[in-house]
Formats: sequence, structure tokens, C-alpha cells
Amino acid sequence: MTDIVVLDGYTTSPIEAGKNTACNEADWSPLAGLGELKVYDRTPANMVTQRIGSAPIVLTNKTSIDDKIFAACPGLKYVGVLATGVNIVDIAAARRRGVTVTNVPGYSTPSVAQHVFAMLLELASRVGEHDQAVHRGKWVTCMDFSFTTRPLTELSGSTLGIVGMGAIGQAVARIGHAMGMDIVAHSRTTKDIGLPVKWLGVDELFTVSDAITLHCPLTADTEQMVNESRLKRMKRSAYLINTGRGPLIDEQALADALHEGTIAGAGLDVLSTEPPSADNPLLSAPRCVITPHIAWASVASRRRLVQIAAANLRSYLDGKPSNLVS
Repeated sequence: MTDIVVLDGYTTSPIEAGKNTACNEADWSPLAGLGELKVYDRTPANMVTQRIGSAPIVLTNKTSIDDKIFAACPGLKYVGVLATGVNIVDIAAARRRGVTVTNVPGYSTPSVAQHVFAMLLELASRVGEHDQAVHRGKWVTCMDFSFTTRPLTELSGSTLGIVGMGAIGQAVARIGHAMGMDIVAHSRTTKDIGLPVKWLGVDELFTVSDAITLHCPLTADTEQMVNESRLKRMKRSAYLINTGRGPLIDEQALADALHEGTIAGAGLDVLSTEPPSADNPLLSAPRCVITPHIAWASVASRRRLVQIAAANLRSYLDGKPSNLVS
């Protein structure tokens, strides 16, 4: 059978390693039926070549495969990226060496859209903050039937600004519309998504929105698009959500804006460096909700990821590769 090596399966598996082995094995079953499968939780950079060995098929999420690895593993014919972004593979080198590279687009759309609103609702309704206050005894000692730790925000009737209207941006727009929010958007191309959307330039979107969520790709033009100037355009009552790419935001500028009260709060699932360094200014910024790059990571989303990766490999083995990058 064909050898299939997964270099870093830990984050893709929906069950924590060692907690439920049966579920782990079942999750990889779509791939296991296509060859002799070996799944490593993690692979250090100095062991990548050794673990690939003579295997013709490799799947990777964040473990880099560069030209040196292609050169050291001449039997490698297929790299399946267990993600949508493919920057961890040297695509030019893969093309030169005739290695097929595929990715997995679209698997996480419902999960990411849900996480956007989990963060936005936490900022607006402060569920976690109030839960902690109750468990610290504040309700037990309260003179009234109800209390709030700080003012709560109603989203209905407010304006949701979406930067980037691909599949995830559109899913976010549908949820926002269902919650009674007015949708404004900026995208490289305007399109009819079956909802009332007002298309704006980026600067105007930052000026009029009560909440802004980022869903654009990271390019030379969008890197640090959220900067001091644009943060100062925002309403003092506005929220910023980022489940896209960390470098879309100038992190020091955002931390300063939060400390100064320039905006009301931020919800971030991505940072410029992951894991972040201990001195990242956003870790100590007020009114900043941070989650560890988990918007994509629902169990359903991870299972779709493996199923699509298996379908990609099956198509390649049948001579009709799908989701082809190289």
C-alpha cells in the first residue's frame, strides 16, 4: 500500500491525544483507507526529512516543507496541506520538482462565522464577565435581583462592517442580518449576496460601523490595514473582531487604542505571531478578548477538514487532482 505520512496531526484531531484513542483513529479513517497511514502529533524541523523518508504522500498543517526537504526526499510526489493557506510549502520548488500540492478551502466557514459572534456577543453582553462575578459571590451579596458589571450593548439596529466578502464574510453577514444589524462591507469585488448590503470604502466603513470584522486575505496591501489612523476613525463605542490573519492589525496601535479608550473593545482569535510572545502588548490590553486561533476548530469543522483532505488525495490517486495549488 502507498505510505501516507501526517507530520502534525495533533491540532487537526478533534479529540485530545491520549484522551479517547478510538475517536482519534476514527477521525483519520477517511485517509486510513487510502494507504498505510502514519500520524505524528508534531514533527520538529530537524526530523521532517527522517519522518517523510521514502513516503510519496505527506500531509501537513503548519510543518514547513521547503526545497531542501524536497531535495532530500525525492520520492515525495504529493503534499496535502491540512488548511486553506499554503505558505508553509515552497510552491515554486514543488512545481520545479513536479510535486502536486493541494489545500482544503471552505471547511471552516460555519465554525468561523459562529466564533465571530461568540466574540462579539462576549464584548456586547459580557456573559463570561458576569458568570465570573456570580461565582465570586457578587449575586449572593447583591441587594437587588439583578446587577451588571458594566453597560451592556444591544446589537440589533447597529451597523456591522465586514472587510472581505468571501464565503466567511457572507456567512457573517447573514447572521448579522438575522440579528437585526445593518450590513456595510468592503471587498475587492461587490456582489449580490441576497441581503441588503451597503458597499463602502475602507475608511468610511471604519467611520460608520459599530462593529468591524476582518475577513480579507493577508497581502502587501492589507498588512496592518488596521492602524492608528483607522482606529481613530472608529466610534469610541465600536468593537473590532479579527478571525482572519494577525498581521492585518498593527498590534501596538490597537493596544494603545484600547488603553486610551479610542474604541470599546476587541475580540481576536489570531495574532501576528502564534503562539504570541509574553510581551505582546495585546495580552495586557483592557477590554480585549483573545482566543488561541480556534475559530476554525469545532469538531464538525475538523472532521470536514479530514474528509476533504481525503477526497483530495483520492482524486489525486485517480489521476484527477482537486483543490490543486501546484
